[in-house]
Amino acid sequence: MDLLVKLYALPGGPSQLAETENFEIRRAFAAEKTLLAHWVEQHFGRGWASEAETAFARLPIACFVATAQSELVGFACYDATARGFFGPIGVAEAYRRCGVGRALLLRTLRDMAGQGYGYAIIGGAGTTEFYRREAGAAEIPDSAPGFYRGMLKE
Repeated sequence: MDLLVKLYALPGGPSQLAETENFEIRRAFAAEKTLLAHWVEQHFGRGWASEAETAFARLPIACFVATAQSELVGFACYDATARGFFGPIGVAEAYRRCGVGRALLLRTLRDMAGQGYGYAIIGGAGTTEFYRREAGAAEIPDSAPGFYRGMLKE
């Protein structure tokens, strides 16, 4: 099922991004493309790695990273699958349930809003409750399999 997020009605403000001394969220650097793609492939598979690489073709780069002590612990992209789509997003297992995913989600969605988008589509969302709770996402009726219909798989 696809979800829709109203970017003009995101909860909280920039101060609620939950960044702490434990991790930092920032836009990825172009020089990190290969390193990020390799990390994403190792943790989440080739498909997501391909999408993450596509986000580097956008200007500004449409990929954010979470780092802890200069180590990559998560990422989030947009405009990778299709224009206006958020995702993929992934967090290393050791950093889940620490606010990293929420911070990546909100930072990336706020950037989409700053780029002029009114809405974001989260395609084929696996954890719909997370997106509802953190970003006010709503299901798009009759959207499965949606955009991904006919996609090649390993």
